[in-house]
Parts: sequence; structure tokens; C-alpha cells
Amino acid sequence: MHVFYSEYIRDYSHYTFGYAIYCRMDQRQEMPAIYDQGFLPYSANINLKDSIYYLCRSLRVQLQDYQSSSENRRTDRKLAPLNPTMTIIPIEAIRENPEFQEFCLDYASVRFKHNAMNAERLSYIFHHPISSHVFVFQYGEKTLGYVLAGIEDSMLHYWFSFFDSDLMETYPVGKWMMWKVVDWAKENNLDHVYLGTCYGSNALYKVRDFKGMAFYDGAGWNKDMNLLKSWCKTDEDPVQKDRFKLEGTE
Repeated sequence: MHVFYSEYIRDYSHYTFGYAIYCRMDQRQEMPAIYDQGFLPYSANINLKDSIYYLCRSLRVQLQDYQSSSENRRTDRKLAPLNPTMTIIPIEAIRENPEFQEFCLDYASVRFKHNAMNAERLSYIFHHPISSHVFVFQYGEKTLGYVLAGIEDSMLHYWFSFFDSDLMETYPVGKWMMWKVVDWAKENNLDHVYLGTCYGSNALYKVRDFKGMAFYDGAGWNKDMNLLKSWCKTDEDPVQKDRFKLEGTE
């Protein structure tokens, strides 16, 4: 793995000079170490040849501290009328399947703004070096949804989910699928499930739904969920200085 920096925002008035921090994965075996240092995969530029990661406020479930909550069980009861099932298959077994691709594109057209998840980007993601498995959810003969995951050693990245958006008004499908994947990881003795970034109040459902959470705060993995909530609730506010300068002299 190779860490590199890209110059970004500069503010001479407060002597703040920003550098975005990235990482290039050279071997797939490096995935656990890369994620453990707070990086997540970058997929916005489909022309990139290398597997690039960006440093951010990443969120993960530390499975040694995890157990199903009353909220998880309540969500499970809501899905009970559908009697849904879950299976896991290698990405190679499904990524070229036209029905799978069409289902994911239909969901993306509803949930992603500005055509952010078109057919070209979806194909890029399905062939990305970290994509290894797909969790398939069904009810009866119908598809409930899919979760694209990257699994390596004792970690799992819950990367993208796609589900039947027509059911959203009646059932908490997205929350249920995330819980089922986290529960599967616990049952299969993994150490961590990475749930993506955690910015803004809209991301706090991930924190509310699971026990054993930690977020990457720039220095390490922080279990203070009250601090995370306070940061998320002010993410949209204008910021004059970086957090270090706002914190004073301590």
C-alpha cells in the first residue's frame, strides 16, 4: 500500500493548508490494514487504473462488542410477513447477469441523484478489486434486494445496497438488510463490518441501529457516539477553522 497527499483548500488567514489523504492498494491482502487506518474505496472516477482509497470519517461495527438490539428485532418483525431469505454468492457468479444489473440500475435511478450511478460506473464497481461477494435477499419468487460486499480475512465492507424501492413505504428493507449482513459477519467470526462514511444527521441511523460502533476521528477508532452525533449534527454549519484550532489549547 502507498499513502499519498493531494493539495486542497488553503486559508492563509488561519494558517490552514489542507491536503486530502489517499491510499493506493497494491495487493488485496492489504485491505484489512487499509480499512483499519480509516480509508474507504474511491469509485467516482471510473477511468482510474489503480485501486484508490480516501481517508475520511469512516464507521465500523466492532463485532466483539456487537449484539442484536431491540431495534434490530423490531425491524425483523416488520419484515416477517415477507418471510425473506438471504444467501451469499461470489460476485463472479452474478455480476454479468442482466436481471441483476437491471435491478441495480432501476434502484440507482430512483435513489442516486444526477445519474451518479449509471451503467458504466456500476460495471466499474462490480469489477472493482474489493468487490468479492453479493448478499442476495428474496421473498417468495421475487428479489428483495442485493448487498455488494468486500470480504477479506476478518473484515467485511458493506459497500452498496440495492433493493425494491416500491416496498420502502411499507417495510424498512434497507435497515433490515444491513442488520442481516452485520449479524452474518458476527456469526462467521469476523472482526469488523465497515459501513461507509458518517457525515450529517442523515447518517446517524447507522449509529442508532447497532451496538459496538466506532468511528475514525483522524487519529484512531473512537467509541464516543455522543461526540460523533454532535459532529454529524454540525457538519452542515459553516466552519472557519479546522477542529484542532477550534478545540483551543488542550
